[in-house]
Amino acid sequence: MVTIDHFATLDLASPQAPAFRTAPHNIEAEQALLGAILVNNDAFDRVSDFLKPEHFAEELHRRIFDIASQLIRAGKIAKPITIKTYLGEHDLGGISAQEYLARLAGEATSIINAEDYGRTIHDLAVRRDLIVIGEEIVNAAYDAPVGATPRAQIEEAERKLYSIAETGRYDGGFQSFSNALTTAVDMAAKAFERDGHLSGIATGLSDLDRMMGGLQSSDLVIIAGRPGMGKTALATNIAFNIAKAYEFRPRPDGSAETVNGGIVGFFSLEMSSEQLATRIIAEQSTVASYKIRRGDMTEAEFHRIVEAAREMQSIPFYIDQTGGLSIAQLTARARRLKRQRGLDVLVVDYLQLLGGSKSRGDNRVQELTEITTGLKALAKELNVPVVALSQLSRQVESRDDKRPQLSDLRESGSIEQDADVVMFVFREEYYLKNKQPREGSEEFLTWQTDMERVHGRAEVIIGKQRHGPTGTVELAFEAEMTRFANLAHEENLPERI
Repeated sequence: MVTIDHFATLDLASPQAPAFRTAPHNIEAEQALLGAILVNNDAFDRVSDFLKPEHFAEELHRRIFDIASQLIRAGKIAKPITIKTYLGEHDLGGISAQEYLARLAGEATSIINAEDYGRTIHDLAVRRDLIVIGEEIVNAAYDAPVGATPRAQIEEAERKLYSIAETGRYDGGFQSFSNALTTAVDMAAKAFERDGHLSGIATGLSDLDRMMGGLQSSDLVIIAGRPGMGKTALATNIAFNIAKAYEFRPRPDGSAETVNGGIVGFFSLEMSSEQLATRIIAEQSTVASYKIRRGDMTEAEFHRIVEAAREMQSIPFYIDQTGGLSIAQLTARARRLKRQRGLDVLVVDYLQLLGGSKSRGDNRVQELTEITTGLKALAKELNVPVVALSQLSRQVESRDDKRPQLSDLRESGSIEQDADVVMFVFREEYYLKNKQPREGSEEFLTWQTDMERVHGRAEVIIGKQRHGPTGTVELAFEAEMTRFANLAHEENLPERI
């Protein structure tokens, strides 16, 4: 413990010590705030939502603030007499801890400035944290192990910096209902101006948009299904439709404001960017993807591919194909994309391929909880919809009706809990075609009728939606082009002659 020569200067460095730069701190502000709290416990309420004991530079002040906060939160009074019992003995250079507490209370100022003192203490603590991170970056760069890459170090530094930025914010709290009303009316006005009159970003699939109102900002949207159902195809179709429809207008400060569509970031943890591009080219050129892979196409089809690729050159669609990303790395990269190029929609393909922090060990349920919580927090922080794909458990296959349910989500209930929207992709045709009976039998005719009924159709089952109805949306599905499209309804078709 530092020796106290006089009350106002609880100095962290002795005057006789060699000259060196001390970490930023303000002992007087700490003393003034603690004194204000001891005189009037209401001062604590002004700083309690952002100030913590570790923000104090002096260890004794940390102990006093910690004890005071525990007493006040327990409904007790924090005064020098009540705090001294828990403080213990401290060597304060000739005065006791009880005397020091009495001086804090005796020379306290009004609680009017308590919040300002608290913010000063907090901001100086953030600066000290930045100094520590800077030292860690330097040391890690000098002593990097053989397997460490500079990119990994940059992402770790970004994670720590953003962690400080998020945990140290004190701009939250209650807002007046009139402010919330203004925000709601602005959203309605933008929806009225936007194509399709949607409050969210249009997916390009009109029936789905009508059910959901588009993709809503800060929502975590889960698209789930068994392998072969077309989860990735649906997510790719939606993402590309949004990027293709992108329109913006300049703001007075020179930045761009999205009017229609949006800038899309796509984390493809399973497929390479080339495979993803092939799918999109197949969809846009109406040339089967297997033909593109084999090069088995006519000259006209090749020209359609080239034309489709040319049109797609300028769309704001960004792909990250890095496998084995952790939620922390994904978060850092999404923030970077938002900062550098803008971001309106984020797609993650798929959830189970993400990793959590190493501290979770082998507990996959906890790890997945961390991932879904992290994605929801990222959606709120960046104020964009995050669309994450998820596998379903095999218990679907054991049922006669193979339409998925919320209970089929794999490994953790956190997916259902954290998601704002959960939708399942289901294609009855996929299961029915594997049950073909012997040709010519009565069962074959029934099977053939059923196949004609479900051919080229898919169901998107909305199992959960916080701000809208649940239900089923039927879409058209073209397997060769891996393309979902709006289903032509009978009432919209021209009359037959």
